[in-house]
Amino acid sequence: MIVRPVSGIVLRGGRPVRLSAQELKLLVYLVRHPGVLFSRDQLLDAVWDYQSTPETRTVDVHVSWLRQKLEPDPHSPRYIVTVFGIGYRFEPRG
Repeated sequence: MIVRPVSGIVLRGGRPVRLSAQELKLLVYLVRHPGVLFSRDQLLDAVWDYQSTPETRTVDVHVSWLRQKLEPDPHSPRYIVTVFGIGYRFEPRG
């Protein structure tokens, strides 16, 4: 997988992947912080700019969509990894 944050281009297997604006924002945020573990609240603040923390599955849903589009096996993710009970981190080498 290749992510070019400045141009907004994402390639998987050399082919472009179409992402929504929010999917791209989330992916770019994670890619710019490889190996860093983020809670859902931190991602909501950074990517969605939520001022308060509502009860929402927004992050989980967007992560799921990204995995469907980017992971070789979305059920066993290599790039966007879940740390159960805490949140998500990006593993650049997968």
